[in-house]
Amino acid sequence: MARRKNGIAEDLFKITATLPWWVEVILAITVYVLLQPYAILEMPIQPVPGQIGHMVIEQLGRTFAYYGQYILPLLLLLGALASFVKQRKRKNLVQTAGSGKTDDPLHDINWKDFELLVGEVFRMQGFTVIENEDGGADGGIDLVLKKAGEVFLVQCKQWRAYKVSVNVIRELLGVMVTKGAAGGFVVTSGIFTAEAQTFAKGQNIRLIDGVMLTEMIEKAQNIILNQTTTEKKNIQKFTPSSKSPVERGCPRCGNAMIKRVARKGANSGKTFWGCVQFPRCRGIRVIS
Repeated sequence: MARRKNGIAEDLFKITATLPWWVEVILAITVYVLLQPYAILEMPIQPVPGQIGHMVIEQLGRTFAYYGQYILPLLLLLGALASFVKQRKRKNLVQTAGSGKTDDPLHDINWKDFELLVGEVFRMQGFTVIENEDGGADGGIDLVLKKAGEVFLVQCKQWRAYKVSVNVIRELLGVMVTKGAAGGFVVTSGIFTAEAQTFAKGQNIRLIDGVMLTEMIEKAQNIILNQTTTEKKNIQKFTPSSKSPVERGCPRCGNAMIKRVARKGANSGKTFWGCVQFPRCRGIRVIS
């Protein structure tokens, strides 16, 4: 059956959904700000002789701006939402895979989620990942990786009962040559035949079986855990303490503090928290 051709709006939505969600929000605001002044621009009612063609072009541009100021930002915001949801889903797949909640987590997910999982593992290694939304079309390539100006192709095989044969490796090598890719990966939840492993040597094709993939997932889980820990520390760092000055102690030595009254200077007569070790320690806390 022939694949249905996508419309322009659907193609644009797919492209925007590959961008980070925050980038798309910024783009949506930028597009609206740029198009809105042109959309409300008044056009001359009476045509000027010799400038009819110019007026037609201006009117077409104004019409595009009028509708585009709403449609384009909407598509970008929908793409941002899709990108955010997919990002959360990919991280959840990494966090739950290998968590021990199921006996065989790599096979308990569907093939599409398996591709998302593999893509996120590579993304955690610093690759830019482009997912093939056409379901394995384009030579059977599921993911395209980019790093340091080089392109790598990935085939994912979520096979439980069968070993990945040499035919899969040969197919990937052919696509790599056609597209000029620097290298390739075949990722499976199972294992590879001995012939496949022998053929891949010297071809710049890396074979990743179920055991290796599980190790990569564990490393990605540690990265996510470290990111989460850092975010929590940053939140705590910028969150004001709910403790009183007495409970927080002296900012210099950490000892207890008592209320004192300034006897001289610009703050004479004002109350403040002073260290009990005064005058050896002159730590204070202002009473607001």
